[in-house]
Amino acid sequence: MFDIIGDVHGCFNEFKQLTKKLGYQWSGELPVHPERRKIVFIGDITDRGPLSVSMIQIVVTLVEQHLALYVPGNHCNKLYRFLIGRNVQMMHGLETTIHELEQLPDRERSHISEQFISLYQKSPLILYLDQQRLVVCHAGIKEQDLFKPITRKIKTFVLYGDITGKKDAHGLPERRDWAKHYHGRPFIVYGHTPVNKPRWINNTLNLDTGCVFGGSLTALRYPEMESVSVPSSMPKMPEHFRSFPD
Repeated sequence: MFDIIGDVHGCFNEFKQLTKKLGYQWSGELPVHPERRKIVFIGDITDRGPLSVSMIQIVVTLVEQHLALYVPGNHCNKLYRFLIGRNVQMMHGLETTIHELEQLPDRERSHISEQFISLYQKSPLILYLDQQRLVVCHAGIKEQDLFKPITRKIKTFVLYGDITGKKDAHGLPERRDWAKHYHGRPFIVYGHTPVNKPRWINNTLNLDTGCVFGGSLTALRYPEMESVSVPSSMPKMPEHFRSFPD
């Protein structure tokens, strides 16, 4: 039994509210479900929101204690590359996470950075669960790429979606709506592209309901196939951040 949670983006307080609504009991600093349900994070746990460091710490601990699973998103990938010394642009929310880290004492900052690096390196880009009936990845995956070794092309799709390489009128990456053309048997749960409400289409579900943009934070209870949401405390952002229609 899984509770798959959409893009948190540093919204730790909403994450806590959502887990309580899902029936998790906070014993000390961790959410534990009395029925041994397991949280699945869909990536992009950091950036833009106010408490990215807290999200890193809790995801690392939950995964280490086998209370949660995690797949990285594109923001996770960028933070990882920054922390290992790659040259990345400090924009699109990464600057908020780095600012948080820079406020910490040197030893604590180094420890949390090492924890995240380890988490990222150990985590699969795609989770195949429930005897391969359930697929979880950050931005989606094409039917023909399921169950195959991850190539560079598949990795780009899983992290960024079906991007065209162009920008839209607002300067955001242009993305094709891959889920409209999916007809596979495995049920795919993903996020990455904010939508106003959970988007069910062709045996797929987009769970990114734009919490950090003032929408909500949403989880899927699986196998019950019930979505559960809590409202965001963040200010509302312009609608062009929501790329696909309901």
